[in-house]
Amino acid sequence: MIVKNLTKKTAMGKNAKLVDGVISQSIGLMFSKKQNKDLIFKFSKEKTISLHMFFVFYPIDVLFLDKNKIVVDKKENFKPFAFYKSKEKAMYAIELPDGTIKKTKTEIGDRVEF
Repeated sequence: MIVKNLTKKTAMGKNAKLVDGVISQSIGLMFSKKQNKDLIFKFSKEKTISLHMFFVFYPIDVLFLDKNKIVVDKKENFKPFAFYKSKEKAMYAIELPDGTIKKTKTEIGDRVEF
């Protein structure tokens, strides 16, 4: 699945996988050697999303999107063994390679498509 920033007209990811099950969301990128796929976490409703980087050994970028796929929060350079809680309610969290947010100039308010 391709992830695009429609506002900036940039591709953010080409190999995204939708993760909407409890077990797959719990595992996420844990124990993976390097991020070779982007993960799109879909939740049943908008809520404050808490993420952890336990057993993920490389930094990533994370975008938080509302139900309309508008960026409501972002976390750049999310480091291993750290926690983060979204500042706004979101329905989606997209985990991307470190540096993607900066490279694509993605900002809060941008519309994303996948």
